[in-house]
Amino acid sequence: MNDGIQWVRSLIFNVTIYLVMLIYAIAFFPFALFSRTWAFRACHAWCAFVIWAARWMIGLKTEVRGKPPKGEVVIAAKHQSFLDIIMIYHAVPRGKFIMKRELMWAPLLGPYALRIGCVPVNRGKRGVAIEKMKQDVLKGRAEPGQLIIYPQGTRVAPGAKKSYKVGAGVLYQQLGQTCVPVATNVGYFWPKRGILRKPGLAVVEFLDPIELGLPVPEFMKVLEDVVETKSDALLAEAMGDA
Repeated sequence: MNDGIQWVRSLIFNVTIYLVMLIYAIAFFPFALFSRTWAFRACHAWCAFVIWAARWMIGLKTEVRGKPPKGEVVIAAKHQSFLDIIMIYHAVPRGKFIMKRELMWAPLLGPYALRIGCVPVNRGKRGVAIEKMKQDVLKGRAEPGQLIIYPQGTRVAPGAKKSYKVGAGVLYQQLGQTCVPVATNVGYFWPKRGILRKPGLAVVEFLDPIELGLPVPEFMKVLEDVVETKSDALLAEAMGDA
């Protein structure tokens, strides 16, 4: 497909999904204000719309592989673009993210993120941030859900390497919950920056759970190995189909 045409289609798609976000946010707000269940419904409805629109507006299909968890777990995921957030959240019933504190003040996104139980963290002070993260999560343990953390702390382009932060290991140990790793190749089609979205098959894959009891250093090694290995394999799959 001509890149110019695909760029125009991508622009229309981008405008559309954020316009629909605004509409959904306003329409659901009175209900979400009084019920967290409606906040979850609003977020799931918008994610479903984006996944549906991507398929026919820009030719980007999505696929979730593996078994998305339904119970109380920590999900440690590869983060390449906004699309992996959308796909992971859509796949689980009550997702809540460890997110950077600045997002609390983002229009529309911030209020809904707090309503569904996301945990804001100041990334500028690592030790303080981890302790604050633990305390915030522990205070919210009564709320059911799947706690989603991005161990690298930011979006990382497909094929690029960035060290994993210990926060995921601290939460795994502190909460006493199984960890489900998640790999992806979505950044190949929906990059961190820019307007262009490529057609193809974007995959998010839930991997075998890492059971309780590992020391944090061993846990971090296992997590990084399985997520990076599978993400590289998914990237090779995407490039092979291009």
